[in-house]
Amino acid sequence: MFRKVAIIAFALLVSVALHAQQPPVAADSLSTGPHMRISLITCGPGNEEIYEVFGHTAIRIIDSTQHTDLVYNYGTFAYGPDFEMKFMKGKLLYYLDIDRYDNFVMEYVKAKRKVEEQVLLLNDEQKVHVYNFLEWNAEPANKYYKYDFFFDNCATRIRDIFPKPDVFGTAFQYGRALPQDQRLSFRDIINIYFAGDHWTRTGVNILLGSRIDRVMTNDDIMFLPDYLRDGIAGATVNGQKIAAPASIILAGTPLPKPGINGPLLMTCVVAILTILGLSIKRLRVLGRVMGALLFLVTGLLGILILVMWFGTDHQGCGNNFNILWCLPTNLILAFFRPKGASRYSLVAIVLILASFVLHLLKIQCIIPEFYPLFAALLFLYGTIYKNSTTKAIVANA
Repeated sequence: MFRKVAIIAFALLVSVALHAQQPPVAADSLSTGPHMRISLITCGPGNEEIYEVFGHTAIRIIDSTQHTDLVYNYGTFAYGPDFEMKFMKGKLLYYLDIDRYDNFVMEYVKAKRKVEEQVLLLNDEQKVHVYNFLEWNAEPANKYYKYDFFFDNCATRIRDIFPKPDVFGTAFQYGRALPQDQRLSFRDIINIYFAGDHWTRTGVNILLGSRIDRVMTNDDIMFLPDYLRDGIAGATVNGQKIAAPASIILAGTPLPKPGINGPLLMTCVVAILTILGLSIKRLRVLGRVMGALLFLVTGLLGILILVMWFGTDHQGCGNNFNILWCLPTNLILAFFRPKGASRYSLVAIVLILASFVLHLLKIQCIIPEFYPLFAALLFLYGTIYKNSTTKAIVANA
């Protein structure tokens, strides 16, 4: 008798333990399924703030029995006095927030941004699974996460809901989001989105490392809301499509066309002035000023690259081989030329050429705005090496 009781008690404990690992089911969840409409909301890019460039995504749930129309939004963060520092360090906590749909969409009405909706064609049980997971995830103990632009953001959080074992599991399959027969890296795709903002695109490419140059998978590209929308459009559960065609809620206004490429123009001017100043004797002062400026800027950029690489949690800033041409030690040469400058210049030339090799091997790609700087730096290092060698020959004569 005791053995039977022990077996029953053990079975109960196991079942309770397994249940505790799953998101709790609301008491009335099974009765709310038929009265729910769940949809994916995709918001188009904006151009007021840098974080608007890539758009936004959220889940909308309408419950006719509760007379609610709510948006589950993973893109919420608390703005505090240490916001900027946390963001720079990659330690900013985002969280899942639940808000009224009219409040959510009003922001996009004011910003004149496009908003689309895809109603999910789920049966009652499937709706309950999604609803329960979101309610569980919105609890104070579960709602916070450390934001990472490429690997953990508002789109990836929603992307990862449907294949979870306690939602649809392996029965769920995304449709094709990655353009057919295209090999795109994270860098390729963000440069497309930044096409109209040349300054931001150039700055971002300096700080982002080789980790974002790997070719994306179909899941990877859904870190962007537009591509999550495309993946949902062809998604299936047990072979059945789960999304109706997207409908436009707000048409929005077109983004402005790209203007003059200011960074490329600037780097071309810097290269021309540097080379002329170092080549023509009468412009020797200009050559010295431009050389000092190049060393100062690349030295400071090198320090910033190291800080973002080793001093923050931003995964996209790791393994940044821009450090090969943005040498932090250039900061010293901006103010004086130490002994051994010729050897330093020779090593720096080799490192710049190594940057080209990494680019050709697709390990870390280089944008065109950097090419004039490379030409200026190569000419500067070559001039220093030549002058140092000449002085050494004269001194030994």
